Amino acid sequence: METYLVGGALRDRLLGRPVSDHDWLVVGATPEEMTARGYLPVGRDFPVFLHPRTREEYALARTERKSAPGYRGFTIHAAPDVTLEQDLARRDLTVNAIAMPAEFVGPDGQFEPTPERLADPFHGRRDLAQKLLRHVTDAFREDPVRILRVARFAARFDDFTVAAETMALMREMVAAGEADALVPERVWQELSRGLMEVRPSRMFEVLRACGALAVLLPEVDRLWGVPQPEAHHPEVDTGVHLMMVIDTSARLQAPLAVRFACLMHDLGKGTTDPEALPRHIGHEQRSAELLQAVCERWRVPVEIRELAEVVAREHGNIHRSGELGAAALVRLLERCDAFRKPARFADALLACECDARGRLGFEDRAYPQRERLLGALAAAAGVATDAVARAAQQSGATGPRIGEAIHRARVQAVAASMR
Repeated sequence: METYLVGGALRDRLLGRPVSDHDWLVVGATPEEMTARGYLPVGRDFPVFLHPRTREEYALARTERKSAPGYRGFTIHAAPDVTLEQDLARRDLTVNAIAMPAEFVGPDGQFEPTPERLADPFHGRRDLAQKLLRHVTDAFREDPVRILRVARFAARFDDFTVAAETMALMREMVAAGEADALVPERVWQELSRGLMEVRPSRMFEVLRACGALAVLLPEVDRLWGVPQPEAHHPEVDTGVHLMMVIDTSARLQAPLAVRFACLMHDLGKGTTDPEALPRHIGHEQRSAELLQAVCERWRVPVEIRELAEVVAREHGNIHRSGELGAAALVRLLERCDAFRKPARFADALLACECDARGRLGFEDRAYPQRERLLGALAAAAGVATDAVARAAQQSGATGPRIGEAIHRARVQAVAASMR
């Protein structure tokens, strides 16, 4: 029984990056031996165990054989006769197919991956030095999730490039329909993780280059080649603008819900309707409708979907809010449900700021709409609605007329704050 440190911890240490967790591989053991040593079995699809003290994951060495289309179409073989090299050969990228004996890892988790200590049968260190994302073997084609993983790694390691032969293989997989077999949970998992990387635009560039974006997110893929309105630099098309927006959201360290809203807010501009171009008339409502289809397809969490819907529908009005009077501002706050969900409204404003700054020459420009609308919300939220409702009731108002009285009081408060 031999134990090795594998994968991301070694890759990140070799790159001089922080190591967040450790993945362990056990060669020459059976599940019964692992449980006898106190390890807790947790794997559903293949044998994975939790260490009895550290609770880190230890996986038995295994091989995989494609037996059906899609993500789950594998036959797993985990047995004591599976070698270290056989296990590394089933991994996705050479930079993740490096191992080191556990004896060189200290009790505090620290280690030094010197060349003589490493097992690197597929030249992962060479590809790290050359900043290449390269598949290990042709078995890469058997798991379509790996297309998404390569794209996500491109977003994380934004100075790496995808090897030409790997990109060609990914194109073949898409053409063979493998991307159509991806399950929603894994697509959302990889997309959401990629959006949180340092340069999320690279994930979509890689997916677009191999053809997977047109399969997974055709609503986004259609945005390339669509001109921006004249005021927004027509030399940059909508797809390029969208990539600038999501990279701006990463630069501003926005949470996932904001980054997803940035990705989805302009879907309606992918129209071919000549009446809507070039000013993209009505694209906000189209964006909100298309967004719902995307969220259903990939089972996006409700709270993330709801923020994206607000941003898609109202971002144009938020951008123009500097031109609005008190009554229009309060109506905008009401449509955004800002009084009940002020934190979500603040996130919507951040997404709109990313949109505004995701343009050439606007990257560092202020976004005064955000401060103005937060100020309007604070003024309107300061209205004592219980007192207004009681006064309205005493004057004979009921039902909707009480709501109208509260609305008028909020408009007056916002008007006073603007003066």
